[in-house]
Amino acid sequence: MLQLTAIEAGYSDLTVLHGIDLEVHAGEIVALIGPNGAGKTTLARTIAGLLPVRRGQIRLAGQAVERLPPWTRIRLGMAHAPEGRQVVAGLTVADNLRLGAYALRRWRNESWIGGRVAAVCELFPPLRERLDDTAGNLSGGQQQMLAIARALMTQPKLLVLDEPSLGLAPALVADIFRLIDRLRAQGIAILLSEQNAQMTLAIADRAYVIETGSIALQGRGRELLGRPEIAERYLGIGGDSAAAGRRHAQDRHARLVRGLADIFDS
Repeated sequence: MLQLTAIEAGYSDLTVLHGIDLEVHAGEIVALIGPNGAGKTTLARTIAGLLPVRRGQIRLAGQAVERLPPWTRIRLGMAHAPEGRQVVAGLTVADNLRLGAYALRRWRNESWIGGRVAAVCELFPPLRERLDDTAGNLSGGQQQMLAIARALMTQPKLLVLDEPSLGLAPALVADIFRLIDRLRAQGIAILLSEQNAQMTLAIADRAYVIETGSIALQGRGRELLGRPEIAERYLGIGGDSAAAGRRHAQDRHARLVRGLADIFDS
């Protein structure tokens, strides 16, 4: 569904991304993890068309889109839920959702848009109850729901999620990740850029680790979750130099894998 080849991008004279190769297939979640400043948000913005590609190619369902504007990428099946939610605080929840379908206004009538509002509210029942409320009065978790629901208004084939759990309470984070799992089951290709590496790797089919604008490591999500070097660097689990300490750390990693797997397999 999505294929990046040797992507370079950045800001002004600064090149942030260096030769990124990445793929996301239909019906799978691909995680993008890494430290702050590694280039995760820059990559999400580049895929969405908010930053120009300096070199390389972006293909969506086999079509080259790196020179196309964001609204054309939306029409071709791409959607982007940005970091920081970026809902329009002064507009109602319903109007924020309708903005999500704005790029399709010439091809979709009011009945279709109304149907999409109803459909996304099935995924986010709290929004249905607050359609006439201004978005600025929603809680942080509800605003994140609105940001994702707005991206889903176009019935995308590819959904790029940038830090959807940022600033949310743990219970709300679990709700967001369960929803992402449901979207995968609908056949949507999902690129999930997240700092919550534990839950992200637990739910991801595959994952890429990005450091200083380059892909440092890739593999199956739960395999990476179980690797001690990943746990020590991104999961906040310190390593021990002694062999016995290392074995103990590996046991903890294995228990973490099993525990998170139970959450999403239940």
